[in-house]
Amino acid sequence: MNDKFSKIGFILAVAGSAVGLGNAWKFPTLVGTNGGSAFILLYLLLTLLVSFVIFLAEIVIGRLSESDPVRAFEKLAPSYKGAWKYAGFFMISALLIYAFYSVVMGWILKYVVSSAFYLPKSIDESGAAFKALLGSDFLSVAMCFTITSAFCFFIVSKGVKSGIERLNVWMMPALFILLVLMLIYAASFDGFGRSAKFLLVPDFSKLNKDSVLSALGLAFFTLSLGVTTIITYAASLPARTNILTSSINIVCINVLIGVMMGLIVFTFIFEFGGDPKAQGPGLVFVSLVVLFSKLGAIGNILAFLFFTSLLFAAITSAISMLEPAIYYLVNSRKLSRKRASLLVFAVTYVLGICCILGYYGGTSEYFSLGGKSFFDVLDYLTSNILMPLSGIIVAFFVGFVIKKRAVEILLRPYMGRMGFKLWYFVLLRFVAPVAIVVIALNQLKILNF
Repeated sequence: MNDKFSKIGFILAVAGSAVGLGNAWKFPTLVGTNGGSAFILLYLLLTLLVSFVIFLAEIVIGRLSESDPVRAFEKLAPSYKGAWKYAGFFMISALLIYAFYSVVMGWILKYVVSSAFYLPKSIDESGAAFKALLGSDFLSVAMCFTITSAFCFFIVSKGVKSGIERLNVWMMPALFILLVLMLIYAASFDGFGRSAKFLLVPDFSKLNKDSVLSALGLAFFTLSLGVTTIITYAASLPARTNILTSSINIVCINVLIGVMMGLIVFTFIFEFGGDPKAQGPGLVFVSLVVLFSKLGAIGNILAFLFFTSLLFAAITSAISMLEPAIYYLVNSRKLSRKRASLLVFAVTYVLGICCILGYYGGTSEYFSLGGKSFFDVLDYLTSNILMPLSGIIVAFFVGFVIKKRAVEILLRPYMGRMGFKLWYFVLLRFVAPVAIVVIALNQLKILNF
Protein backbone atom coordinates (compact mmCIF):
# COMPACT_ATOMS: atom_id res chain seq x y z
CA MET A 1 0.00 0.00 0.00
CA ASN A 2 1.66 3.22 -1.19
CA ASP A 3 -0.69 5.70 0.43
CA LYS A 4 0.91 5.67 3.89
CA PHE A 5 1.50 8.25 6.61
CA SER A 6 4.92 9.67 7.33
CA LYS A 7 6.00 9.27 10.97
CA ILE A 8 5.10 12.85 11.91
CA GLY A 9 1.97 12.60 9.77
CA PHE A 10 0.78 9.57 11.75
CA ILE A 11 1.40 11.27 15.10
CA LEU A 12 -0.40 14.46 14.06
CA ALA A 13 -3.28 12.56 12.45
CA VAL A 14 -3.93 10.40 15.51
CA ALA A 15 -3.39 13.37 17.84
CA GLY A 16 -5.86 15.29 15.68
CA SER A 17 -8.31 12.44 16.09
CA ALA A 18 -7.90 12.55 19.88
CA VAL A 19 -8.01 16.34 20.19
CA GLY A 20 -11.64 17.32 19.84
CA LEU A 21 -14.46 19.32 21.36
CA GLY A 22 -14.05 17.59 24.71
CA ASN A 23 -10.72 19.41 25.12
CA ALA A 24 -12.63 22.70 25.20
CA TRP A 25 -15.54 21.93 27.51
CA LYS A 26 -15.14 18.56 29.21
CA PHE A 27 -11.46 18.08 29.99
CA PRO A 28 -10.88 21.51 31.63
CA THR A 29 -14.01 21.30 33.78
CA LEU A 30 -13.25 17.80 35.02
CA VAL A 31 -9.67 18.83 35.80
CA GLY A 32 -10.70 22.00 37.63
CA THR A 33 -13.44 20.42 39.76
CA ASN A 34 -11.51 17.27 40.66
CA GLY A 35 -8.31 18.56 42.17
CA GLY A 36 -6.45 20.27 39.31
CA SER A 37 -3.21 18.54 38.38
CA ALA A 38 -4.05 15.78 40.89
CA PHE A 39 -6.80 14.77 38.44
CA ILE A 40 -4.39 15.05 35.50
CA LEU A 41 -2.00 12.65 37.25
CA LEU A 42 -4.89 10.27 37.91
CA TYR A 43 -6.00 10.61 34.29
CA LEU A 44 -2.48 9.85 33.02
CA LEU A 45 -2.20 6.81 35.33
CA LEU A 46 -5.51 5.39 34.11
CA THR A 47 -4.58 6.23 30.52
CA LEU A 48 -1.41 4.16 30.97
CA LEU A 49 -3.22 1.24 32.63
CA VAL A 50 -6.34 1.15 30.44
CA SER A 51 -6.59 3.42 27.40
CA PHE A 52 -2.97 3.12 26.33
CA VAL A 53 -3.32 -0.66 26.55
CA ILE A 54 -6.32 -0.73 24.18
CA PHE A 55 -4.70 1.95 22.01
CA LEU A 56 -1.66 -0.29 21.45
CA ALA A 57 -3.93 -3.28 20.85
CA GLU A 58 -5.75 -1.39 18.07
CA ILE A 59 -2.39 -0.39 16.58
CA VAL A 60 -1.36 -4.08 16.64
CA ILE A 61 -4.47 -5.06 14.68
CA GLY A 62 -3.98 -2.34 12.08
CA ARG A 63 -0.21 -2.73 11.77
CA LEU A 64 -0.21 -6.55 11.45
CA SER A 65 -3.11 -6.66 9.01
CA GLU A 66 -2.48 -3.50 6.96
CA SER A 67 -6.17 -3.75 6.12
CA ASP A 68 -9.48 -2.09 6.78
CA PRO A 69 -11.16 -3.02 10.12
CA VAL A 70 -13.33 -5.82 8.67
CA ARG A 71 -10.53 -7.59 6.81
CA ALA A 72 -8.13 -6.92 9.68
CA PHE A 73 -10.07 -9.11 12.10
CA GLU A 74 -10.67 -11.68 9.38
CA LYS A 75 -6.98 -11.90 8.38
CA LEU A 76 -5.61 -12.12 11.92
CA ALA A 77 -8.09 -14.63 13.38
CA PRO A 78 -6.62 -18.17 13.15
CA SER A 79 -10.14 -19.65 13.15
CA TYR A 80 -13.79 -18.51 12.91
CA LYS A 81 -12.68 -15.85 10.42
CA GLY A 82 -16.21 -15.36 9.12
CA ALA A 83 -17.46 -14.55 12.61
CA TRP A 84 -14.57 -12.31 13.62
CA LYS A 85 -14.91 -10.06 10.59
CA TYR A 86 -18.11 -8.66 12.11
CA ALA A 87 -16.03 -7.08 14.88
CA GLY A 88 -14.69 -4.72 12.23
CA PHE A 89 -18.18 -3.37 11.62
CA PHE A 90 -17.90 -1.43 14.87
CA MET A 91 -16.69 1.25 12.44
CA ILE A 92 -20.40 2.09 12.26
CA SER A 93 -19.86 3.78 15.64
CA ALA A 94 -17.52 6.27 14.00
CA LEU A 95 -20.14 7.17 11.40
CA LEU A 96 -22.85 7.61 14.01
CA ILE A 97 -20.56 9.85 16.07
CA TYR A 98 -19.62 11.80 12.95
CA ALA A 99 -23.30 12.36 12.16
CA PHE A 100 -23.97 14.39 15.32
CA TYR A 101 -20.40 15.69 15.63
CA SER A 102 -20.68 17.30 12.18
CA VAL A 103 -23.81 19.12 13.34
CA VAL A 104 -21.81 20.65 16.21
CA MET A 105 -19.15 21.65 13.65
CA GLY A 106 -21.90 23.53 11.86
CA TRP A 107 -22.75 25.39 15.07
CA ILE A 108 -19.08 26.28 15.50
CA LEU A 109 -18.79 27.59 11.94
CA LYS A 110 -21.87 29.76 12.54
CA TYR A 111 -20.19 31.21 15.65
CA VAL A 112 -16.88 31.73 13.82
CA VAL A 113 -18.70 34.06 11.43
CA SER A 114 -21.14 35.71 13.83
CA SER A 115 -18.65 36.30 16.66
CA ALA A 116 -16.46 38.39 14.39
CA PHE A 117 -19.29 40.94 14.10
CA TYR A 118 -21.46 40.68 17.19
CA LEU A 119 -21.37 39.09 20.65
CA PRO A 120 -24.38 38.93 23.00
CA LYS A 121 -24.11 41.14 26.09
CA SER A 122 -25.89 38.93 28.66
CA ILE A 123 -26.37 35.27 29.51
CA ASP A 124 -30.09 35.58 28.78
CA GLU A 125 -29.47 37.05 25.35
CA SER A 126 -26.77 34.49 24.59
CA GLY A 127 -28.88 31.55 25.77
CA ALA A 128 -31.86 32.75 23.75
CA ALA A 129 -29.68 33.14 20.62
CA PHE A 130 -28.28 29.62 20.95
CA LYS A 131 -31.73 28.16 21.60
CA ALA A 132 -33.12 30.03 18.57
CA LEU A 133 -30.26 28.74 16.41
CA LEU A 134 -31.08 25.13 17.24
CA GLY A 135 -34.84 25.44 17.50
CA SER A 136 -35.89 27.80 14.71
CA ASP A 137 -32.99 28.70 12.40
CA PHE A 138 -32.96 25.47 10.37
CA LEU A 139 -31.55 27.12 7.24
CA SER A 140 -28.43 28.54 8.95
CA VAL A 141 -27.67 25.32 10.84
CA ALA A 142 -28.21 23.14 7.74
CA MET A 143 -26.07 25.41 5.57
CA CYS A 144 -23.15 25.50 8.04
CA PHE A 145 -23.45 21.73 8.60
CA THR A 146 -23.35 21.18 4.83
CA ILE A 147 -20.24 23.35 4.39
CA THR A 148 -18.22 21.69 7.17
CA SER A 149 -19.32 18.20 6.19
CA ALA A 150 -18.51 18.76 2.51
CA PHE A 151 -15.06 20.05 3.49
CA CYS A 152 -14.34 16.94 5.60
CA PHE A 153 -15.35 14.65 2.75
CA PHE A 154 -13.25 16.61 0.29
CA ILE A 155 -10.23 16.01 2.53
CA VAL A 156 -10.75 12.25 2.98
CA SER A 157 -11.49 11.81 -0.73
CA LYS A 158 -7.89 12.89 -1.38
CA GLY A 159 -6.50 9.89 0.49
CA VAL A 160 -4.19 9.32 3.46
CA LYS A 161 -1.10 11.18 2.26
CA SER A 162 -2.58 13.96 0.15
CA GLY A 163 -5.71 14.48 2.25
CA ILE A 164 -5.65 13.42 5.90
CA GLU A 165 -1.93 13.88 6.54
CA ARG A 166 -1.65 17.15 4.64
CA LEU A 167 -4.60 18.61 6.55
CA ASN A 168 -3.23 17.58 9.95
CA VAL A 169 0.32 18.69 9.18
CA TRP A 170 -0.84 22.29 8.80
CA MET A 171 -4.03 22.34 10.88
CA MET A 172 -2.57 20.88 14.11
CA PRO A 173 0.35 23.37 14.23
CA ALA A 174 -2.10 26.16 13.31
CA LEU A 175 -4.33 25.09 16.21
CA PHE A 176 -1.33 25.15 18.55
CA ILE A 177 -0.25 28.61 17.35
CA LEU A 178 -3.78 30.02 17.79
CA LEU A 179 -3.92 28.64 21.33
CA VAL A 180 -0.47 30.05 22.17
CA LEU A 181 -1.51 33.52 20.94
CA MET A 182 -4.70 33.42 23.01
CA LEU A 183 -2.79 32.07 26.01
CA ILE A 184 -0.28 34.94 25.84
CA TYR A 185 -3.14 37.44 25.77
CA ALA A 186 -4.97 35.64 28.59
CA ALA A 187 -1.82 35.82 30.74
CA SER A 188 -2.26 39.62 30.92
CA PHE A 189 -5.44 39.24 33.01
CA ASP A 190 -5.73 38.76 36.76
CA GLY A 191 -7.97 35.77 36.12
CA PHE A 192 -5.05 33.88 34.58
CA GLY A 193 -3.48 33.26 37.98
CA ARG A 194 -6.75 31.85 39.36
CA SER A 195 -7.17 29.78 36.20
CA ALA A 196 -3.66 28.32 36.56
CA LYS A 197 -4.31 27.51 40.21
CA PHE A 198 -7.70 25.97 39.38
CA LEU A 199 -6.21 23.69 36.72
CA LEU A 200 -2.63 23.03 37.73
CA VAL A 201 -2.27 23.16 41.52
CA PRO A 202 -2.89 19.63 42.87
CA ASP A 203 -5.56 19.19 45.53
CA PHE A 204 -5.68 15.49 46.34
CA SER A 205 -8.47 16.05 48.87
CA LYS A 206 -10.89 16.57 45.96
CA LEU A 207 -10.21 13.13 44.51
CA ASN A 208 -12.88 10.51 45.24
CA LYS A 209 -14.52 7.54 43.54
CA ASP A 210 -16.39 9.86 41.20
CA SER A 211 -13.06 11.41 40.19
CA VAL A 212 -11.70 7.95 39.39
CA LEU A 213 -14.73 7.09 37.27
CA SER A 214 -14.57 10.46 35.48
CA ALA A 215 -10.85 10.04 34.79
CA LEU A 216 -11.40 6.48 33.60
CA GLY A 217 -14.14 7.50 31.19
CA LEU A 218 -12.14 10.50 29.96
CA ALA A 219 -9.07 8.32 29.44
CA PHE A 220 -11.06 5.92 27.27
CA PHE A 221 -13.08 8.37 25.21
CA THR A 222 -10.37 10.97 24.49
CA LEU A 223 -8.12 8.60 22.54
CA SER A 224 -10.68 7.70 19.85
CA LEU A 225 -10.87 4.11 21.06
CA GLY A 226 -13.62 1.66 20.15
CA VAL A 227 -14.47 3.17 16.74
CA THR A 228 -11.74 1.43 14.63
CA THR A 229 -10.08 4.77 13.77
CA ILE A 230 -6.76 3.75 15.31
CA ILE A 231 -6.91 0.36 13.56
CA THR A 232 -7.45 2.12 10.23
CA TYR A 233 -4.74 4.73 10.74
CA ALA A 234 -2.27 2.06 11.93
CA ALA A 235 -2.84 0.15 8.68
CA SER A 236 -1.10 3.08 6.98
CA LEU A 237 1.70 3.29 9.54
CA PRO A 238 5.30 3.54 8.23
CA ALA A 239 7.26 0.32 8.77
CA ARG A 240 10.00 1.73 11.02
CA THR A 241 7.85 3.83 13.33
CA ASN A 242 8.54 3.51 17.06
CA ILE A 243 5.01 2.61 18.10
CA LEU A 244 5.56 3.24 21.81
CA THR A 245 7.11 6.72 21.61
CA SER A 246 4.64 7.79 18.91
CA SER A 247 1.74 6.73 21.13
CA ILE A 248 3.18 8.56 24.14
CA ASN A 249 3.60 11.71 22.02
CA ILE A 250 -0.07 11.49 20.99
CA VAL A 251 -1.22 11.30 24.64
CA CYS A 252 1.02 14.24 25.60
CA ILE A 253 -0.28 16.42 22.73
CA ASN A 254 -3.85 15.64 23.76
CA VAL A 255 -3.24 16.60 27.40
CA LEU A 256 -1.24 19.72 26.49
CA ILE A 257 -3.96 21.11 24.23
CA GLY A 258 -6.62 20.28 26.83
CA VAL A 259 -4.70 22.23 29.49
CA MET A 260 -4.06 25.17 27.13
CA MET A 261 -7.74 25.42 26.23
CA GLY A 262 -8.63 25.15 29.89
CA LEU A 263 -6.29 27.99 30.87
CA ILE A 264 -7.81 30.23 28.19
CA VAL A 265 -11.43 29.39 28.99
CA PHE A 266 -11.12 29.68 32.76
CA THR A 267 -9.07 32.88 32.64
CA PHE A 268 -12.09 34.69 31.23
CA ILE A 269 -14.53 32.81 33.44
CA PHE A 270 -12.67 33.96 36.58
CA GLU A 271 -11.95 37.42 35.19
CA PHE A 272 -15.61 38.20 34.56
CA GLY A 273 -17.35 36.13 37.20
CA GLY A 274 -18.54 33.20 35.10
CA ASP A 275 -19.45 29.75 36.41
CA PRO A 276 -16.33 27.49 36.55
CA LYS A 277 -18.53 24.40 36.97
CA ALA A 278 -20.35 24.94 33.69
CA GLN A 279 -19.52 22.46 30.94
CA GLY A 280 -20.79 21.14 27.64
CA PRO A 281 -22.02 23.31 24.74
CA GLY A 282 -23.47 25.82 27.21
CA LEU A 283 -19.98 26.73 28.41
CA VAL A 284 -18.74 27.63 24.93
CA PHE A 285 -21.83 28.75 23.02
CA VAL A 286 -23.57 30.61 25.85
CA SER A 287 -21.27 31.62 28.71
CA LEU A 288 -17.96 32.21 26.96
CA VAL A 289 -19.26 34.47 24.19
CA VAL A 290 -20.75 36.80 26.81
CA LEU A 291 -17.42 36.97 28.63
CA PHE A 292 -15.65 37.80 25.38
CA SER A 293 -18.16 40.60 24.74
CA LYS A 294 -16.94 42.38 27.87
CA LEU A 295 -13.62 43.00 26.11
CA GLY A 296 -15.13 45.12 23.34
CA ALA A 297 -13.63 44.87 19.84
CA ILE A 298 -10.73 42.72 21.09
CA GLY A 299 -13.35 40.29 22.41
CA ASN A 300 -14.68 39.83 18.87
CA ILE A 301 -11.19 39.03 17.62
CA LEU A 302 -10.57 36.66 20.51
CA ALA A 303 -13.93 34.92 20.02
CA PHE A 304 -13.19 34.53 16.31
CA LEU A 305 -9.78 32.97 17.07
CA PHE A 306 -11.24 30.71 19.76
CA PHE A 307 -14.04 29.35 17.59
CA THR A 308 -11.62 28.96 14.68
CA SER A 309 -9.30 26.87 16.87
CA LEU A 310 -12.31 24.88 18.07
CA LEU A 311 -13.32 24.27 14.44
CA PHE A 312 -9.80 23.06 13.61
CA ALA A 313 -9.90 20.62 16.54
CA ALA A 314 -13.34 19.38 15.47
CA ILE A 315 -12.35 18.86 11.83
CA THR A 316 -9.23 16.83 12.63
CA SER A 317 -11.38 14.56 14.81
CA ALA A 318 -14.19 14.35 12.29
CA ILE A 319 -12.10 13.20 9.35
CA SER A 320 -10.66 10.37 11.46
CA MET A 321 -14.20 9.04 11.98
CA LEU A 322 -14.84 8.89 8.24
CA GLU A 323 -11.71 7.03 7.22
CA PRO A 324 -12.57 3.51 8.58
CA ALA A 325 -15.73 3.16 6.47
CA ILE A 326 -14.19 4.76 3.39
CA TYR A 327 -11.07 2.60 3.66
CA TYR A 328 -13.29 -0.48 3.98
CA LEU A 329 -15.24 0.40 0.82
CA VAL A 330 -12.00 1.06 -1.08
CA ASN A 331 -10.05 -1.93 0.25
CA SER A 332 -12.73 -4.63 0.48
CA ARG A 333 -15.47 -3.46 -1.88
CA LYS A 334 -13.08 -2.07 -4.51
CA LEU A 335 -14.82 1.27 -4.87
CA SER A 336 -12.82 4.29 -5.92
CA ARG A 337 -12.02 6.60 -3.03
CA LYS A 338 -14.20 9.37 -4.45
CA ARG A 339 -17.16 7.05 -4.92
CA ALA A 340 -16.69 5.59 -1.43
CA SER A 341 -16.49 9.12 0.02
CA LEU A 342 -19.70 10.10 -1.77
CA LEU A 343 -21.54 7.05 -0.47
CA VAL A 344 -20.47 7.66 3.13
CA PHE A 345 -21.25 11.36 2.73
CA ALA A 346 -24.80 10.54 1.63
CA VAL A 347 -25.42 8.26 4.63
CA THR A 348 -23.95 10.59 7.25
CA TYR A 349 -25.57 13.66 5.68
CA VAL A 350 -29.03 12.13 6.07
CA LEU A 351 -28.25 11.17 9.69
CA GLY A 352 -26.93 14.67 10.34
CA ILE A 353 -30.08 16.28 8.97
CA CYS A 354 -32.10 13.98 11.26
CA CYS A 355 -30.02 15.29 14.20
CA ILE A 356 -30.78 18.89 13.18
CA LEU A 357 -34.49 18.13 12.83
CA GLY A 358 -34.40 16.53 16.29
CA TYR A 359 -33.71 20.00 17.75
CA TYR A 360 -35.82 22.01 15.29
CA GLY A 361 -39.10 23.13 16.87
CA GLY A 362 -41.42 22.07 14.08
CA THR A 363 -40.06 18.53 13.71
CA SER A 364 -38.42 17.62 17.04
CA GLU A 365 -41.26 15.33 18.15
CA TYR A 366 -40.85 13.21 14.99
CA PHE A 367 -37.08 12.83 15.45
CA SER A 368 -36.90 11.66 19.05
CA LEU A 369 -36.97 8.36 20.90
CA GLY A 370 -37.76 7.74 24.55
CA GLY A 371 -37.68 11.44 25.32
CA LYS A 372 -34.25 11.87 23.69
CA SER A 373 -33.60 13.79 20.49
CA PHE A 374 -32.12 11.89 17.55
CA PHE A 375 -28.82 13.67 18.31
CA ASP A 376 -28.86 12.43 21.92
CA VAL A 377 -29.89 8.89 20.90
CA LEU A 378 -26.81 8.57 18.67
CA ASP A 379 -24.61 10.02 21.41
CA TYR A 380 -26.02 7.61 24.02
CA LEU A 381 -25.78 4.55 21.76
CA THR A 382 -22.16 5.13 20.78
CA SER A 383 -20.75 6.36 24.10
CA ASN A 384 -22.54 3.94 26.42
CA ILE A 385 -22.81 0.76 24.38
CA LEU A 386 -20.90 0.47 21.11
CA MET A 387 -17.54 2.02 22.07
CA PRO A 388 -17.08 0.13 25.37
CA LEU A 389 -18.18 -3.14 23.73
CA SER A 390 -15.72 -2.61 20.89
CA GLY A 391 -12.92 -1.92 23.40
CA ILE A 392 -13.59 -5.21 25.20
CA ILE A 393 -13.63 -7.14 21.90
CA VAL A 394 -10.30 -5.58 20.84
CA ALA A 395 -8.70 -6.52 24.18
CA PHE A 396 -9.96 -10.12 23.92
CA PHE A 397 -8.97 -10.43 20.26
CA VAL A 398 -5.38 -9.27 20.72
CA GLY A 399 -4.98 -10.91 24.15
CA PHE A 400 -6.44 -14.33 23.36
CA VAL A 401 -7.09 -14.77 19.63
CA ILE A 402 -4.16 -13.36 17.62
CA LYS A 403 -1.03 -15.47 17.82
CA LYS A 404 1.02 -14.18 20.73
CA ARG A 405 4.28 -14.51 18.81
CA ALA A 406 3.15 -12.04 16.12
CA VAL A 407 2.18 -9.46 18.75
CA GLU A 408 5.43 -9.97 20.64
CA ILE A 409 7.59 -9.53 17.53
CA LEU A 410 5.86 -6.22 16.83
CA LEU A 411 5.94 -4.69 20.33
CA ARG A 412 8.75 -6.30 22.32
CA PRO A 413 11.55 -4.28 20.60
CA TYR A 414 9.94 -1.13 22.04
CA MET A 415 8.68 -2.46 25.38
CA GLY A 416 11.32 -4.97 26.46
CA ARG A 417 10.59 -8.50 27.68
CA MET A 418 9.16 -7.56 31.08
CA GLY A 419 7.25 -4.59 29.73
CA PHE A 420 5.61 -6.75 27.08
CA LYS A 421 4.66 -9.43 29.60
CA LEU A 422 3.08 -6.83 31.91
CA TRP A 423 1.15 -5.27 29.01
CA TYR A 424 0.07 -8.56 27.44
CA PHE A 425 -0.64 -10.92 30.33
CA VAL A 426 -1.86 -8.47 32.99
CA LEU A 427 -3.10 -5.19 31.53
CA LEU A 428 -4.52 -6.34 28.19
CA ARG A 429 -6.10 -9.60 29.30
CA PHE A 430 -7.49 -8.53 32.65
CA VAL A 431 -7.07 -4.93 33.88
CA ALA A 432 -8.24 -3.07 30.76
CA PRO A 433 -11.34 -5.22 30.04
CA VAL A 434 -12.51 -5.00 33.67
CA ALA A 435 -11.99 -1.22 33.63
CA ILE A 436 -14.01 -0.87 30.42
CA VAL A 437 -16.86 -2.89 31.95
CA VAL A 438 -16.79 -0.49 34.91
CA ILE A 439 -16.92 2.47 32.49
CA ALA A 440 -19.88 0.99 30.64
CA LEU A 441 -21.84 0.12 33.79
CA ASN A 442 -21.21 3.59 35.19
CA GLN A 443 -22.24 5.27 31.93
CA LEU A 444 -25.42 3.19 31.79
CA LYS A 445 -26.06 3.84 35.50
CA ILE A 446 -26.62 0.10 36.00
CA LEU A 447 -24.41 0.03 39.06
CA ASN A 448 -23.73 2.83 41.49
CA PHE A 449 -20.08 2.40 42.38
